[in-house]
Amino acid sequence: MTTYYKGFPQSTREEKLHMVNLDELEHEAKYVMPEAAYYYVASGAENEWTWRNNTQAFNHFQIVPRALTGMQNPELNTEFLGMKLKTPVMICPIACHGIANAEAEIDTAKGAKAAGALFAMSTYANKSVQEVQSAVGDSPRFMQLYLSKNWDFNKMVIEESVKAGFTGFFLTVDALVSGYREANLRTNFTYPVPLAFFNEWNGGKGEGQSVAQMYASSAQNIGPDDIRKIKEIADVPVIVKGVECAEDAMLAIGTGADGIVVSNHGGREVDGAPATIDVLPEIAKAVRSCDHRVPIILDGGVRRGSHVFKALALGADLVGIGRPFLYGLALGGAQGVQSVIEQLNKELLIDMQLTGCKTIEDIKHAKIDHINYSADWGISSTSRSVMKPYPVTKENQLTGEAADAVSGASRH
Repeated sequence: MTTYYKGFPQSTREEKLHMVNLDELEHEAKYVMPEAAYYYVASGAENEWTWRNNTQAFNHFQIVPRALTGMQNPELNTEFLGMKLKTPVMICPIACHGIANAEAEIDTAKGAKAAGALFAMSTYANKSVQEVQSAVGDSPRFMQLYLSKNWDFNKMVIEESVKAGFTGFFLTVDALVSGYREANLRTNFTYPVPLAFFNEWNGGKGEGQSVAQMYASSAQNIGPDDIRKIKEIADVPVIVKGVECAEDAMLAIGTGADGIVVSNHGGREVDGAPATIDVLPEIAKAVRSCDHRVPIILDGGVRRGSHVFKALALGADLVGIGRPFLYGLALGGAQGVQSVIEQLNKELLIDMQLTGCKTIEDIKHAKIDHINYSADWGISSTSRSVMKPYPVTKENQLTGEAADAVSGASRH
């Protein structure tokens, strides 16, 4: 179940996950991930206000159920830039999947393929683009770019990715330096396993580096010309990742971007930045009104199928997940990643049925309210983080055959 790289434990689990909701996985992942690696994933910048509010802010919007729709059997199939997908949920790029599982990005890509989802891979990946190609063939996938100051390095990443079947790029523009990530400082986190592109380029600089050190070697001055440079190297779509206002969306589109990702880097950069779902409506309105309408992806805090529904209804074309799939990867490998996507799909289908939305396109026209409630945020009363031990009495315990049944009262 565990292998070691220079003493660093890596999960080798490969199994479908059984869960009630995605929040359960965050706790369970502690049992298979070392502390520094776990908190690299499960933390944000500074006081983590933005990190927390990315999820909480979904409660600022309410789904209006519809009755008498005469609809059944909703469908999740969708299309994005010519790619036919089985779900609107996609895998966002995150560095160093090897901290969660020894098969790293290979298993993540396999899980995404099994679920019919778009997979995006980081420049800071542990596995090579060639290894991913061998594992998943022509499945839908994009490469994320952390631009380097060295354009020879950038050219290598772009050309090798395209050759290995990656059909477009996410250009990350919101992480020019590392946010002040206190969890990383407290645990002295450094990338514990090799990063494939950096191994190939300079013999291993990447392994053993902190997040701040890695970002220091990347480009801190990214502008409109960089989109053009990427397109000169490879004639494929370039999506700008890290947009949080309409002005930047218009700037990106005017410079030739083929799409945008509404993202605050998972609350890891500017603490105090608004939640992505809160700024999505303004950005979507601006994009729809321009002459060159491009697709929109939203990420940040997505933990429920209802979150996916709200994002689609407020203007997104795809909805990205980050931390949950890494927990799934740690706990179940490729099948764990697939399980995470399927859990969101399961919840999303319920919301579609109860709102009369047959297709993903129908969700984009669903009725969403924006009402301020005093109880703005809460979690399920049966969440493990708040649920107290169930009282054990002579009167409430199952006996005999019932005690061996799968269902029934909790036994302690």
